[in-house]
Parts: sequence; C-alpha cells; structure tokens
Amino acid sequence: MIQPTASFKDNLALLPSIAAILRIDLIDPTGTTVASIENEAGKQGSLAVYQYIAQNFSLLDATAATHALEVFAEHTADARARPGAHPNIDRLLEIIGGAPPLTIKVTEA
Repeated sequence: MIQPTASFKDNLALLPSIAAILRIDLIDPTGTTVASIENEAGKQGSLAVYQYIAQNFSLLDATAATHALEVFAEHTADARARPGAHPNIDRLLEIIGGAPPLTIKVTEA
C-alpha cells in the first residue's frame, strides 16, 4: 500500500494504471449495484482510487474508506465542506459514518 501524501495529484502518480479498466461497480450487501464509476474524463481520479482500494482491501469498509480519504487528500476536506460536490468521496464518508460496506467489482475493457 502507498503512504498517501497531502496532494491528490502526487497520490495519483503512485497508483496503478487504469488504462485497462472499463468501469468499477459498487455492490451493496444485497447484491445490488448502487453506483458505477466509468473510465471517462472527470472520473478517472476516483476510478484510480477505487481500483487501488479493491486491490488492497477485500471490502470497502470503514478501514478501506479511511485510507481512500487519505488518498483523496485535499479533495476530502472540500467534500466535507460541500456535500454532494464529490459523490465518490461522499460515499466513503457515509461508510465511515456507518453505512454498509460495499464490494468493488472492477470490469476491464
């Protein structure tokens, strides 16, 4: 696992490539896909973080979500200040707050 820095840009440089990733689906305990992150402009940073979390944790639980928030660095504070502006970070905050853990399913192109 990486040791996150205070810079999201620097952290992204430490993460594995997402070139082969088509999308990531987030699945709740009932088996329902509650969100998808596509490999497209504006979502690639989140895609990289969620792929990295999938590679290093068996489940997106509070421990994994806490680490992901560290990787998102300065965007985490912005998400806390502006709920709804960063839905992929909001989801992590919800899990830390007690929402059920999610399974991360990575779909390659």
